[in-house]
Amino acid sequence: MSGKAGSSPALRTSGGAAADLRGVSRLIITAVTGVTDLVEEMHRNIARISPIVGAAPPGRARGISGLVYRSVRGITKVVGFGLDAALAPLTSLLNHHSFSPRREALLAAINGVLGDYLVASHNPLAIPMRLRQQGQPLILERQALATRFTNARSKLLVLVHGLCLNDLEWRRAGHDHGAALAQNLGYTALYLHYNSGQHISTNGREFADLLERLVQQWPVPISELVIIGHSMGGLVSRSACHYAAQAGLAWLPSLKKLICLGTPHHGAPLERAGNWVNIILGISPYTAPFVRLGKIRSAGVRDLRYGNILDEDWEQRGSEHPHDPRKPTPLPEGVHCFMIAATQQPLPGVAHQRLPGDGLVPVASALGQHDRAALTLPIPATRQHIGYGLNHFDLLSSREVYDQIHHWLQ
Repeated sequence: MSGKAGSSPALRTSGGAAADLRGVSRLIITAVTGVTDLVEEMHRNIARISPIVGAAPPGRARGISGLVYRSVRGITKVVGFGLDAALAPLTSLLNHHSFSPRREALLAAINGVLGDYLVASHNPLAIPMRLRQQGQPLILERQALATRFTNARSKLLVLVHGLCLNDLEWRRAGHDHGAALAQNLGYTALYLHYNSGQHISTNGREFADLLERLVQQWPVPISELVIIGHSMGGLVSRSACHYAAQAGLAWLPSLKKLICLGTPHHGAPLERAGNWVNIILGISPYTAPFVRLGKIRSAGVRDLRYGNILDEDWEQRGSEHPHDPRKPTPLPEGVHCFMIAATQQPLPGVAHQRLPGDGLVPVASALGQHDRAALTLPIPATRQHIGYGLNHFDLLSSREVYDQIHHWLQ
């Protein structure tokens, strides 16, 4: 539902409890209206005796049934407008709400599943992209940054979270890769916070622009920039590098290393499985209405089917394309790229054994390997690592993974 544009400027102010309530009320109204449409379509198909296979007859239900469905939709919308109007004045009064990690986690999950819809409908639950530290947004102005970072360092580390997560979730089991690397290797660690339900290319372009402002406004000259991306975060980072190179942005030459943790460079099987279910359901008019439920997946989730990172990967191809539409996208020139994959297998097996993935991302996808040579990412073995006995989220807290990152950054 989202295109090339980033988050609406109207969504860039932080909401409060009332803003959250307004956002949730809009989602509820949309859900009621959507379920009404689905039930009406099923009712219409049964009443008109549609063929088992093929297209359903056009139009809505007629007669008394049609009147009932129209009334439900009309009343629902009126209630929605009333709730929205009633809650709007409370937003400014409650903007001082206390910071809550649980609220942040819930918003991140909602944005991951419905983020593109939230932006398109101007819902206050939509997360604006920004850089944060300890959950607090940074003002990308030189004086503000100098005040915030009195001992600003020339080495910057930016960490990019994955789908349905947020920047606070880099701290897991008492460990934070960013904080540890800042302490041990002298980096200043910053964390990207973004709406993971938007297209990866939309987030990539906005991330590229955000890094440009950061580099221009940082209080001291930057000698080294490093990006670590977990899961979808690695794809957003690669997308940002592509658009930065395309626009000739100044920050890209400062980027020395890009490290991807469990990134589905060539997609995730679970999203592809969901797509095939939609295709099968769409064959019959009696099951086709339920395809709407499958399409609730956000643009960001659908991009994970094959690892789309460019606009061209999804534009003009429909949202449910059954074949990989991507063209090869090279890694950023002059940047040392590193890939870490995880497998739930506890110990290495025999040579050339096909390893199980981390529960979400296959090992080959995380290492950039593909059956088509043109799509394979040319990563030397010395810049690859496989963590055994780990799941997708253990990559955020594993000591083994941290030690490997530390070694590569020394």
